[in-house]
Amino acid sequence: MKIIQFLNKDSERRVGVLGQDQVTELHSVTTTYELFNHTAEQRSGLSKTARQLMGDIQHSYSELAKEQRILVPLDHPDPYHTWITGTGLTHMGSAESRDAMHNKLKNKEEELTDSMRMFKMGLEDGIMEDGEPASQPEWFYKGNGLNARAPEQPLQLPSFSMDGGEEPELAGLYIIDKNGEPRRLGFSLANDFSDHKMEQINYLYLAHSKLRPCSYGPELFTGELPSHIVGTSRIIRNEKVLWEKEFLTGEDNMTHNIANLEHHHFKYEMFRQPGDIHIHMFGTSVLSFGEGIDTKDGDLFEIEADCFDHPLRNRLKIN
Repeated sequence: MKIIQFLNKDSERRVGVLGQDQVTELHSVTTTYELFNHTAEQRSGLSKTARQLMGDIQHSYSELAKEQRILVPLDHPDPYHTWITGTGLTHMGSAESRDAMHNKLKNKEEELTDSMRMFKMGLEDGIMEDGEPASQPEWFYKGNGLNARAPEQPLQLPSFSMDGGEEPELAGLYIIDKNGEPRRLGFSLANDFSDHKMEQINYLYLAHSKLRPCSYGPELFTGELPSHIVGTSRIIRNEKVLWEKEFLTGEDNMTHNIANLEHHHFKYEMFRQPGDIHIHMFGTSVLSFGEGIDTKDGDLFEIEADCFDHPLRNRLKIN
């Protein structure tokens, strides 16, 4: 099932179930957060509860997107109770880059960069099995809910930024229940919009480079995540495709399994506060900056994947 949040024509919040271009509005709840709480009260699954609450009011997804009335698929009434975080060096790369990556790993240990050592740790010991944690991944902080931008909304480049580039990712969407346990509602596409020129100066600037707006959605995918997912990331400039590349994700293409990434994030008590929301990005292997693309004001980022019906689209806005 795919769930989206949106505004009706009266600018009132609504949540619905997506079926291709048709969105069926849910009654009794107006947000995904309320839907989760209703699910917890009924002690049933999110998808089952959503089916029970499907009403007769329907909307056109195309119209919602055109009129920029789509919201992120999960948010908190108080944005300060949303954590946006992620992991890096978790993917083995696209098919064409894997050989080059593995050739680098054949170098002597002392010749490897810190990044390649981290990647190698995941490659050799990144799979959590039988409850036993594997190696820790790279981790980064994006911000709280104030840094989230809805699909179709612009990603603003701060005046102090050196660059604004896309990073196409999958994200896990979570709510911490009343017992302090993380509950994964599902997955969405995400754009980990980052400042790659700043990071390039020195990898210790990674933390700074990640403190930028980001977007996720438009859909919350509640089903079992396929182990092999094929996506496409593209940049459109002046209505023409400037750059486009396939990316692979899902656990078949990752050095860490999702259970291990979740363990190393939620092992910290501060990330298990009842009621909080977490948007946790799982990393990528493809970005246009690595191929010499310099983004400009008005560029449109578009990210799609085969297990989602609609792309995540955001336009770059330079202040």
